[in-house]
Amino acid sequence: MSKLSIDFSFINRYFVPKSYTRHAEYRRGRALNNKEAGKSPKHTDIINCLVSKKDDPNYLEIGVNDPRYNFNLINASQKHSVDPGVEFKQNPVDFQLTSDEFFAKLSKGEILNPEIRFDLIFIDGLHLAHQADRDIANALKFIQDDGFIVIHDCNPATEWHAREFFQYNFTPAGKAWNGTTWKAFMKWRYDSSVFSCCIDSDWGVGIISKSIPIGKSIENTNPFYEFRVFEENRKEYLNLVTFEEFEHLVDMQ
Repeated sequence: MSKLSIDFSFINRYFVPKSYTRHAEYRRGRALNNKEAGKSPKHTDIINCLVSKKDDPNYLEIGVNDPRYNFNLINASQKHSVDPGVEFKQNPVDFQLTSDEFFAKLSKGEILNPEIRFDLIFIDGLHLAHQADRDIANALKFIQDDGFIVIHDCNPATEWHAREFFQYNFTPAGKAWNGTTWKAFMKWRYDSSVFSCCIDSDWGVGIISKSIPIGKSIENTNPFYEFRVFEENRKEYLNLVTFEEFEHLVDMQ
């Protein structure tokens, strides 16, 4: 006769021992989390600063969730939004599609105009490297030569913030989640066909440009994207700059 098998693993998933929260690594992670959460400017302010430099800016946002938090606050004369509506069921966006579907339809002329070129494309969709990488590659096809691609969550404070799955909330990162977007951004940092930097604020606001020299590419010294190696070299790897330094680079052009 078989014995009744009961799975108690949920206890470890949902109840965190107090001894764990007193651990030095946990306290370090919480401190870094709080420090990053308090940084400014936020990505919305950075985007508005960039679109303000254009006379008639055309803006595209990939990954909207609730438009009240960013999309509705962007001061662009032309705006387009893309989101499949996985997280925000109301999904009041222009194109209720995945970003892959959107770019495929755009390329075929099934939506908008395949000749359209955006002044700024903001990428804040699925926070996983393979998707962020595809979004960047597709965005480069539809960005103005002097435009900017802006990627959120490029500078995770700890390895907990860079976890692959959002659901693990009982970590030093709490519910903050940057995912593996940093790997996608780093991949493009290795690419000499673009210029790039990362503003050291709001979980890392990555910037990519086809023509504006905001940062040269670097040699690939972390081919396996090991987080500890990244953490030791994040300033060089991401080309971390302050917002003021970034503004100076752009204004010099």
